[in-house]
Amino acid sequence: MTKEDIIAQFDPNAPGATGNLFGLPFSPENADLVIVPVPWEVTVSYKDGTAKGPEAILEASAQVDLFVKDIPDAWKLGVAMLPVPQNLYEENRKLRTLAAQYIQSLSEGGETDDNPVLDKINEACENLNIYVKNTTLKQIKEGKMVGLLGGDHSTPLGFLRALSERYDRFAVLQIDAHADLRKAYEGFTYSHASIMYNALKLPAVAKLVQVGIRDYCEEEVMVMQRAAGRVVTFFDEDIKAHQFEGKSWDAICNVIIKELPEFVYISFDIDGLDPKLCPNTGTPVAGGFQFHEVLHLIKKLVKSGKRIIGFDLNEVAPADNNEWDANVGARLLYTLCNWMAVSNGKLKTKN
Repeated sequence: MTKEDIIAQFDPNAPGATGNLFGLPFSPENADLVIVPVPWEVTVSYKDGTAKGPEAILEASAQVDLFVKDIPDAWKLGVAMLPVPQNLYEENRKLRTLAAQYIQSLSEGGETDDNPVLDKINEACENLNIYVKNTTLKQIKEGKMVGLLGGDHSTPLGFLRALSERYDRFAVLQIDAHADLRKAYEGFTYSHASIMYNALKLPAVAKLVQVGIRDYCEEEVMVMQRAAGRVVTFFDEDIKAHQFEGKSWDAICNVIIKELPEFVYISFDIDGLDPKLCPNTGTPVAGGFQFHEVLHLIKKLVKSGKRIIGFDLNEVAPADNNEWDANVGARLLYTLCNWMAVSNGKLKTKN
């Protein structure tokens, strides 16, 4: 059955069917955009639960209505998610137990030097990076647009490595409560708190533009300052101050977008949002954005002519008997998919 046949036979107004992302009738083979799930949270430093994010978002996505006012044919794009790799989830679960014990020992004065547990975890995380790179690169070579769904915020490094083989120069637009510029936080080379420090090691990452940052340490401020313009940070406190003084969010978005080159990768930690939208994320921080504020930024980014070459959504942690975080995550994921497609000419806006 062709993709056209699938579209002709599907009723987008019917209740969403569980099992497929957003209840859509597409598979990774016939979809234009493929989501790579990475159920991994080995290095989280506070609360865990993000490894369950991909499965929870998949389940909650059936509740997302498919019609988008600005993009009437959004659902016809073809979005599908690869199966959640249960072997990764099980390995993550075992290593997370070891990591939690190691972190506890650190809090009690333990050392990071010559620690076999730390060495084992760092090796496993590098193996994960290789898996993510190979998996995303395979989809890219097959002509797919690709998004990654974590897991904690360490998970997209392999994806960034894959994109670095396809693009000579691109920027990372990071929406986050945290700067994530720590070097090997708690001794973990690939800590979730070190993702942007590690991303900056890639020469193709010409610029890092951080938005909504409101929890950071002196070490990270020094990284920002030493970067000499390669890192541009829009602190949440400063954004709010400008708004209190009468500057519109629309005008602030224009300033953010001006810092970005043509090709943009979006790295979205859900704790960049107001914690009421993601109360169970691993490290919530007071402040942050409302849903439609980030939607406005993404829409303006695309309408400015920038091209989204990939994205990740991370740190969605569902709570028992409460799928609120996953519900918000699913709607954010649909937004990212649709506007990435518009930026690549795969979907058209109404005006």
